[in-house]
Amino acid sequence: MTQSELVKLLAKNCDVSNKTSKQLLDNLAQTAVKEVKKSGVFVIPGLGKLVRVDRKARIGRNPATGESINIPAKKVVKFRVAKAVKDAIVPPKAKKAGSA
Repeated sequence: MTQSELVKLLAKNCDVSNKTSKQLLDNLAQTAVKEVKKSGVFVIPGLGKLVRVDRKARIGRNPATGESINIPAKKVVKFRVAKAVKDAIVPPKAKKAGSA
């Protein structure tokens, strides 16, 4: 789904203009960036959360030469999907009863 398709769908479902719907999406994205920078976490209720994670420095390998290289520590952003969403998209496997 493209951004314009999402804007049109939100506008239709919420009875607002496309312009208002686009402003909402832009505002949500800006707020998410500010919050993750400030506190390290931004929760989107019912969907998941953006989390800033600190990666430690480590030693890796150049796949072409096999040479060891130092990979510096860095900060990355990850999206953690809510359990309810994950279960709705990919239902968990039913546990089998143990045979006795």
